[in-house]
Amino acid sequence: MAFLWIVSCLAFISTAYGCGTPSIPPQVTGYARIVNGEEAVPHSWPWQVSLQQSSGFHFCGGSLINANWVVTAAHCEVRTYHRVVIGEHNKGYGTNEDVQILSPSRVFTHPNWNANTINNDIALIKLSSPAVLGTTVSPVCLAQSSDSFSGTCVTSGWGLLRSTAASTPNTLQQAALPLLTNTDCKRYWGSNISDVMICAGASGVSSCMGDSGGPLVCEKNNAWTLVGIVSWGSSSCSTSIPGVYARVTELRGWVDQILAAN
Repeated sequence: MAFLWIVSCLAFISTAYGCGTPSIPPQVTGYARIVNGEEAVPHSWPWQVSLQQSSGFHFCGGSLINANWVVTAAHCEVRTYHRVVIGEHNKGYGTNEDVQILSPSRVFTHPNWNANTINNDIALIKLSSPAVLGTTVSPVCLAQSSDSFSGTCVTSGWGLLRSTAASTPNTLQQAALPLLTNTDCKRYWGSNISDVMICAGASGVSSCMGDSGGPLVCEKNNAWTLVGIVSWGSSSCSTSIPGVYARVTELRGWVDQILAAN
C-alpha cells in the first residue's frame, strides 16, 4: 500500500502542476546548440536543470521529474556538494533571474551503469529541499515502460555550440531532431548500441559536451515526455552522426523503484 500511495502522490504532484506542459510555450524551428540549434524561449523548458560546481561552472544538464527529484546521466558523476540550479535561462553573471539553487541530499546511480559500454547511463538526484513549482519551474512527464515514440523530438542544454568552443553558451539552446530506430543507429555506431539506448539526430544538429544528462523530449497526448537522457556521441559533435541517449522506457522501472523506496 505504501508503494501505491507514494506513486499516487507523485502522480498527483505531476498532474497538479501539469507535467510536460510549460506555462511559457516553447517555439522550436523545424518542429518547429547544441550545435546548429537556436536559443530557447526563456523558461519554455521549465524542467531543465543546470548541474554546476560550487564555482558556478556548468558541467551537465538534468530534468526535474517532480518537486523532489531530478534525473540526469550517470556519467555526470553528480556529488552532494554540487549545485542543482533550476528556473535558469541565462547562466551568465549579472542576470536577475529568479533561479533556485538547490543541493542534492542523495544521488542514486543505476546499479548496472557501465562506464565502458555506457549502458544504463542514468542517475537520480534527491533534492535536499523541494523545488518551488510555478511558471518557470515545473516537471517533465516520464515515458512509461510501454510507450513507443517516433518522429521529431527536442533536446535542450547549455552544451558547446561546437566541439572546439572555449566555453559553453550562457543562454539555453534547443534543437529539433528526428528519432532513429536502433537498427538505423547501428549503421553508424554498430554493436555499441544496446536496447537501453535511443538515438536521435544525424540531421544537421547535435548535442555536444555540456549537454550530457539533459533531456530529449517528445510530445505525447499534448504533453512533453522525457524519452532520452543525453549520453554520448561523436567526439567532434558531428551533426551528421546521431547522438545517443539513455532510453527512458527501458529504465522507467528502476526509476519507479528508487522513488518508491526513498
